[in-house]
Amino acid sequence: MKHRNMESRKLVGQTADAGFQVGVRRTFPISPEKVWSFLTSPEGTKLWLGNVSPPAFNEGEIFASEEGISGELRVVKPLRQLRLKWGRKDWAKPSTLQIRLLSSHPDRTTISFHQENLDHPNTREQMKLHWENVLNNIWQKTSTVNDEEEMDKHE
Repeated sequence: MKHRNMESRKLVGQTADAGFQVGVRRTFPISPEKVWSFLTSPEGTKLWLGNVSPPAFNEGEIFASEEGISGELRVVKPLRQLRLKWGRKDWAKPSTLQIRLLSSHPDRTTISFHQENLDHPNTREQMKLHWENVLNNIWQKTSTVNDEEEMDKHE
């Protein structure tokens, strides 16, 4: 009975040992190669890292943005995954952010943002909104490219 009460007090996104976590994902009608190319371009990087010197995307690379986002790239698997320490200047400690590209079709890719080691449910909610906004911006930027490519095919 004691165990059940502990479980019932657990908040949304709370983990046993990593604070709070959040995940958002969206499927795009473009190839993993195009998604990776966009995410690692200066325009794409600005959406999820802020204004930074263009990273080389090497493991161990450290970054800091004008907006106060800083961290370190930990895992770089081209076309599949980025894992990094990611924190804001007002945070006591950085979170862990994973960006995964999931695809079982050559012209469809799901972008997944998963963030853990967040300190509070309010931080979790802020980051959920932040990553949803990032995905919406990626959609806007890449859907323009897709529309232009479709038009080129039909000319």
